[in-house]
Amino acid sequence: MLFTGVDNPRPVNDVLPAHPYQTVVINSNVKIECWAIKAVGKPSKGSVILFHGYTSNKSALLDRAEVFLQNGYDCLLVDFMGSGGSGGDQTTIGYKEAEEAKDCYQYLATTGVQHIYLYGSSMGAVAIMKAVNDYNIQPQAIIIECPFGTMYETIEARFRMLHVPSFPMAGILLFWGSVENGFWGFSHCPVDDAKAIHCPTLLQYGEKDERVTRRETDEIYNNLPGQKQLITYPQAGHDDYLELCKEEWSRNVTTFLNRY
Repeated sequence: MLFTGVDNPRPVNDVLPAHPYQTVVINSNVKIECWAIKAVGKPSKGSVILFHGYTSNKSALLDRAEVFLQNGYDCLLVDFMGSGGSGGDQTTIGYKEAEEAKDCYQYLATTGVQHIYLYGSSMGAVAIMKAVNDYNIQPQAIIIECPFGTMYETIEARFRMLHVPSFPMAGILLFWGSVENGFWGFSHCPVDDAKAIHCPTLLQYGEKDERVTRRETDEIYNNLPGQKQLITYPQAGHDDYLELCKEEWSRNVTTFLNRY
């Protein structure tokens, strides 16, 4: 694994939207496939772009999109590179995906959408944060869930979950992953990206998360300079808030969006 990398099966979209939708292909570092869905039964308040986590795809976002759609928001669900209908066969855990997040935002902006919100979980949250920092995109507000503090820390967490000592193996894995994927993973630090995010931000965290620590979450929150809110879910782990806390999660995200 250290020398050849992790070979995950390509995530496949196995569920289609329940509402009429349009498949949109956006030119980025690869061809990015998205589903565009209109708000259900009411005039649109704006558009939410949804970005999935590691080893996932846009069909996994349909339940979350449904909450936004029913509350008057159009949705654009995105497959990152190496997932679903998008091009490529690699993942960089949010590093190169940040360019894709930027291009999806710019696509909507060029179509005249006035109020663009970004939602991302785990890798999707990290990609949003890096896109705001690196490309100075200016969404109306963002919702980010369980972003890690640094890429090194998230690899350390994976070793802890396997009950394997992280030193020096985490550093070796990150080094070779950087070589194989063409970026320097040690510089991939969402905790620093947070310092450039001035738009209103809802940061959410599951208190039973084994992959991201509360310390990382608090450090990201403290580095956010703009209007911000931190919500934690005592019974939730990593990226399962809607499954375990659907009513509370739905209320929290729609209240936040409606505020801005």
